[in-house]
Amino acid sequence: MSVIGWIILGLIAGFIGSKIVNKTGSGMLMDIVLGIVGAIVGGVIFSFFGASGVTGFNIYSLVVAVIGAVVVLWLYHAVNGRRSV
Repeated sequence: MSVIGWIILGLIAGFIGSKIVNKTGSGMLMDIVLGIVGAIVGGVIFSFFGASGVTGFNIYSLVVAVIGAVVVLWLYHAVNGRRSV
């Protein structure tokens, strides 16, 4: 998949993941980063269970990336929520 494909998939997946966890978007750049990291994390999770990870620019890859983005956001909030100011 090309760099443009990763950016578009990352933007869509990051936005959907942010909407699921935060109920709001995180901004375009943060959504792209979140979606790309989510695609990598989702690919690792799916590979662990014997399924394929991100296979290209398709619906299956979007689902993998969104699940990964939700996991990344959930972990971020779990770690960040423990800190006291």
